[in-house]
Amino acid sequence: MNIFADVHTKICAAIASLQRDGHLPDTLDVAAVTAEPPKDPAYGDVTTNAALVIAPQDGRRAREIAQLLVPRLTDDQGVVSVDVAGPGFINLHLDPARWAPVLAAILEEGEAFGRSALGAGKKANVEFVSAYPTSPLTAAYTRGAVYGDALANLLGFVGYDVTREYYVNDGGAQVDVLARSVYLRYLEAHGRDVAFEDGTLPGDYLVPVGAALKAKVGDIYLDQSEAVWLAPVCAFAIDAMMARIREDLDALGIRMDLYFSEKSLDDAGRIEAALADLEAKGLIYEGVLDPPQGQSAERPERREQTLFRSTAHGDEADRPIRTADGGWTYFAPDIAYHFDKIDRGYDALYDVFGSDHGAYVRRVKAVVSALSNGRVPVEIKLVQLVRLADKGIPVRRAGGFVTLRDVVDRLGPDVTRFAMLSRKNDAALDLDLDAVLDQSRDNPVFAVQYAHVRALGIVERAERIAEPRPGDVAVLRGGAEWALVQKLAGWPRLVDIAARTAEPHRMAMYLTDLADLFHKAWPSGSNVPEVWLTEGADTPETWAKIDLARAVSIVISAGLGILGVNPARQMR
Repeated sequence: MNIFADVHTKICAAIASLQRDGHLPDTLDVAAVTAEPPKDPAYGDVTTNAALVIAPQDGRRAREIAQLLVPRLTDDQGVVSVDVAGPGFINLHLDPARWAPVLAAILEEGEAFGRSALGAGKKANVEFVSAYPTSPLTAAYTRGAVYGDALANLLGFVGYDVTREYYVNDGGAQVDVLARSVYLRYLEAHGRDVAFEDGTLPGDYLVPVGAALKAKVGDIYLDQSEAVWLAPVCAFAIDAMMARIREDLDALGIRMDLYFSEKSLDDAGRIEAALADLEAKGLIYEGVLDPPQGQSAERPERREQTLFRSTAHGDEADRPIRTADGGWTYFAPDIAYHFDKIDRGYDALYDVFGSDHGAYVRRVKAVVSALSNGRVPVEIKLVQLVRLADKGIPVRRAGGFVTLRDVVDRLGPDVTRFAMLSRKNDAALDLDLDAVLDQSRDNPVFAVQYAHVRALGIVERAERIAEPRPGDVAVLRGGAEWALVQKLAGWPRLVDIAARTAEPHRMAMYLTDLADLFHKAWPSGSNVPEVWLTEGADTPETWAKIDLARAVSIVISAGLGILGVNPARQMR
């Protein structure tokens, strides 16, 4: 049950009735009309911008349009009064009885409350993390990993059939560097002296990989040429590093549905197939790109290249797909990869990239548009870095880097996940490891879990004291609990907005606000049911409060589940 969607439907019906009666033009675009909670509860229960949206199309002032809408909205039996405020906002005050079904729906549907059919019958692919298998996952990947997994949970909650996917970059020069570095550790495991020159990976994390290679193959690669050992050592090293990456993701509660190999695209001829598709559409040509801004057009390196006409699909420049020596550019396998995704029948694609991939967004959108003939939307979500501190001191590891596992081992997966979702993905995040472990209500991570534990405790103790009875939520109007009722009613709307915008951080913010309202409404501690259910207080109002506590626990549990956080049953 989405009370704001219901009001929105009634607003649109009122607009349509005015159009039928000739008071408004027939050709109005009402897509931008909203029905949402007002910022200040004093203004009512629901506010709408309908008059402000219509006014520029109609030619009259917004307040004049609003006055036309007021009587049509007041006709609704569930609306007590309608006011016009400011430049033309319309504020509706609802009958308290309208809110009772919300609480009843939460208690009946449980954690399914707020689910929708937004993505019903549709397949979505969320590709995230996709780090090179040349090192353990660094702390920089933690935020993108959590964001991608929470987004997948959210899309599943609104009906999508979701695939979580990791693109394994197992082709190209980087993995050859990995193989050479592992070979050096292999020699070291045999007692040889080695030197890590520029272009190799000197990290100690490859020591056990080299030792494992020795245990597997013995001395067969000693004193052999690179042509003999490069390919098998490369395959061994990739498998070893990907096993570690899987373990790290598992520690964070993330389980991919598919690890997709970049190398498989080349092996299966998918690059050629994708380019043939684009060529058939007239989007591949031989040409010369204009020089980058600030460079002279006289430079000798300007030569004819094979180009993708990405400007035909909204990009700012056409993109080369072959290098000067005839090899594939970095973009060519990405074209094939998205071609493969489209071929697999996905209806929506989500690519989660680091913030340094901003220049890549337009070309990916262009190629997906071209390959799918505009049918498949792709969302490119950029994730900003996290600046880690501990008691205000920046976190650094001497001679190395902070890993994802370092963060999870310090905070635990639940705290890590909630903290990483505390801000929008494209906003910088400063995270103090000590602060997010603070057990006070000033810490949102703690406050939300504590609210869940307290709400459960209220219900369980109440039911031990007395036999549950029906409550009447309408009698709570005007009390501190009423803000909780209204906040819970906004959960389906919040879920819908978060799913449409691919912004799971909204869930964390909502849960933080809900927990704050809960603690403010019932600050008296663990003996709340005993106070309520004293002799003579076993009333519909009391049981409405207990039902409200149960509803709070249900919605917090559902929200934490979408974030991938286990709801606490007791605080430690």
